[in-house]
Amino acid sequence: MPRKPNTEVRRHEIVEGLLRAMAVQGYAGATVQAIAKAAGLAPGLIHYHFHDKREILVALVEQLAGHARQRYANRETGARDARERLAAYIDARLGYGGDANPDAVAAWVMIGAEAVRDPDVREVYQRAVTAEIALLRKLLRARLVERGKQVRKLDHLAAGLLAYVEGVFALASNARQVVPVGFAAGMAEAWVERYIDAEPAASDAVRKTARKGGRQA
Repeated sequence: MPRKPNTEVRRHEIVEGLLRAMAVQGYAGATVQAIAKAAGLAPGLIHYHFHDKREILVALVEQLAGHARQRYANRETGARDARERLAAYIDARLGYGGDANPDAVAAWVMIGAEAVRDPDVREVYQRAVTAEIALLRKLLRARLVERGKQVRKLDHLAAGLLAYVEGVFALASNARQVVPVGFAAGMAEAWVERYIDAEPAASDAVRKTARKGGRQA
């Protein structure tokens, strides 16, 4: 396997340094000097690779989001229909496996907590959440259409499922010993399917229009 370029290695070390500094001092207290110390690098290297601390934060969120996207892509490849694509998403976010990364989950929980307090973190966090909601809307809409159901309150359903995922992340990071092992993915799939079961059927005209829109999306 070819070695990563030195710049990529340094940027990764700096991002990890921000994460470690945030764990101790919060985002506000994670100064460039603190990040450099946590990364084992000179402060000058931080400024060489990143314009400012916010740029490092953006890189951290993108790194975590990229890991989540890759987990989904690995599972979605073999999906044959909307149900399997939705199941692939749920398993990617909540399932175990060789590509699971508890540290990434803990880091995301930390960023969410910092977003409550810091406007810069909140802006970056909300951008990532917006992208996640968009993906969920697409997957859930396809599943509703596949089941011949009305597509209503899609934003509510997407937000509810994402809230469940975020809550599981918090439990997994802060109270792993008090929740059943491996409960999350199966419960999420069952919850979504029961919700869809309860939705009214779409009319024939609506089903045709929805399927046509799904093919064009």
